[in-house]
Amino acid sequence: MGKQFTLGRQERLKSRKLIEQLFKEGRSLVVFPFRVHYLFSTKGAPGIPPAPGVKAGAADVQCGFGASSRQFKKAVDRSRIKRLTREAWRLQRQPLTDALAGGQQQLALFLVYTGKELPDFNTVKEKVAVILNRLTALIHEKGKNHT
Repeated sequence: MGKQFTLGRQERLKSRKLIEQLFKEGRSLVVFPFRVHYLFSTKGAPGIPPAPGVKAGAADVQCGFGASSRQFKKAVDRSRIKRLTREAWRLQRQPLTDALAGGQQQLALFLVYTGKELPDFNTVKEKVAVILNRLTALIHEKGKNHT
């Protein structure tokens, strides 16, 4: 059977505490028209409680998506942007999850669309691919620094 391309419940960033922690303590990078907020945390070993905001059954990568209500007054437009971004993420996230699979790290991230006009799917897909490449490079850097 082939790879599973679903975006399941465990992979969505829904915890209000974790989202607040992500925006307070996390780092960010900009790949226009997206701003990406991310936060690495370590998985707890057996008998050790997980890091704050990390649930025991959570996936290695949890992701949230947003669009500015100041730029896009209509909820229909904001929903479309988030839907396009989720679809591009869902189809291309495999290298990032593979990079995190073996280690003791988890990643929480939030993609915020900051552009001023409605994007098409190809643009969103290209930019999400760039974001994924940069995050994968960060994971490999962290792995080299800890060994």
